[in-house]
Amino acid sequence: MKLFKRPLASIIAATGLASVALSPALASESDKRFFDSLSGQWSGPGEIVAGKYKGTKFVCNFAGSSPQDKVGMALDGGCRVGIFNQDMSAKIEKAASGYRGQFLDGAKGKGLDVVGGTVKGKNVVFAIHRNELTGAMRAKLSGKDTMTVTISVHVNKELVPVIGMQLKRVDTKSVGAIAKQ
Repeated sequence: MKLFKRPLASIIAATGLASVALSPALASESDKRFFDSLSGQWSGPGEIVAGKYKGTKFVCNFAGSSPQDKVGMALDGGCRVGIFNQDMSAKIEKAASGYRGQFLDGAKGKGLDVVGGTVKGKNVVFAIHRNELTGAMRAKLSGKDTMTVTISVHVNKELVPVIGMQLKRVDTKSVGAIAKQ
């Protein structure tokens, strides 16, 4: 089973996560609140759970931010496997036809394209694409300081999880509240 050629660079890049069934204005505001909650420093372990590199464990550190006057997110950081580091970045924004963006330098480079997505409650699912590879990246907030990320790819018409991560907020940012000084 050939899942991908560059698993660490192309698939982990999808870490770090259209609109809900509301009016466009309400959906955009709800989506913006979700992406704003991802701002800050995140760190945690992950593992490749399928494919040629199954069992490979890594640790990632990310800085998440939201664009000033847009709905979406930016993610910068990297993942480490032993002594090897892989820079990671993502930029995803709401477009007229849903969410669009790139992980790393997009599918034309060493990364992936985001070709769609939905935010629902404390979950976001992005459709990802690179050449023949299609799949999804899901980020779920389990609380204000914990996020689970799962990246899955299509294999024989089935969506197979290939990467899982457990990230924790490591900064002192309090989302939606005033922190004591």
